[in-house]
Amino acid sequence: MNRTDRLLALVLELRESRWTRAEELAAQFGISIRTVYRDVLALNEAGVPVLSVPGQGYRLMEGYFLPPLHLTEAEALMLAFGLDAVQGVFDAEYALAVGSAARKLMAALPEERRQQVEALREHIRLIWTDVDGTPETLRTLRTALLARRAVRFRYHSPQGVSERHADPHGLVRLNGVWMLAAHDRGRAARRTFRLDRMEALALTGIPVESEPVAFGVQPPEDRRAVQVRLLFPAEAERRVRERPNFHQVAAAQTAAGYQVTLRVRGVAELLPWVLSWGAQVKVLEPPELAELVGQEARAMLGRS
Repeated sequence: MNRTDRLLALVLELRESRWTRAEELAAQFGISIRTVYRDVLALNEAGVPVLSVPGQGYRLMEGYFLPPLHLTEAEALMLAFGLDAVQGVFDAEYALAVGSAARKLMAALPEERRQQVEALREHIRLIWTDVDGTPETLRTLRTALLARRAVRFRYHSPQGVSERHADPHGLVRLNGVWMLAAHDRGRAARRTFRLDRMEALALTGIPVESEPVAFGVQPPEDRRAVQVRLLFPAEAERRVRERPNFHQVAAAQTAAGYQVTLRVRGVAELLPWVLSWGAQVKVLEPPELAELVGQEARAMLGRS
């Protein structure tokens, strides 16, 4: 953090109603206590009324504040929740930036609006857990996207382990999982990779050559031509909706039960998810998937 940003952050911190000691500020900003003294002096010289009381610390003179943001309660709350959500799914570097942005937002709100937003945030929580353990992977891919550089990695897919060389185009978080949209150079096609299946990810010095494809647009070579229909008991609908599959395109209750339709490139990539439902699922089509499920079941029972 450069000094200008630090001085602004210091003003925001001192705007709180409590007194803040120099030792606390030094620990928060990773600077020495002497630097805190110099920063406070610089703020005073710039006309910012920082009060100092021995034994208590520093705070801004009451009535001194930044120009308020004219946001409605709902607008301010949604911005605050948006920051909370982003903080939970990015790595430590971005999470720190989000914390700083949240303090600036709250400090710039009028007092009454800030109290309303803080009261609501006390009763509503957005909690995220990084169960896939991808912060380093996420940081490397973010660097690759900004620098437009290709990446190499070892990928663990249901079909096995393979070495990949790809041009990253974008990141998306779907159903709690980070995914990379990229052009796979080895296969000369667009692919989507789960970050938690990547291993030994490395940024290369090779520039990205492929043209990015907008999210939601499926190029011809990436069409998932295999249709899969699965049938669950009607009472399993809620459980199935709680565990949606990435390839799912439709779902509906029918006279026979809860039917789910998916589209994939190959049935093997769907096998682990289907098997996870055990006897609750019946494969309606294609017969290749039904046969594959049968083979796996027989293998699990030690039968040929």
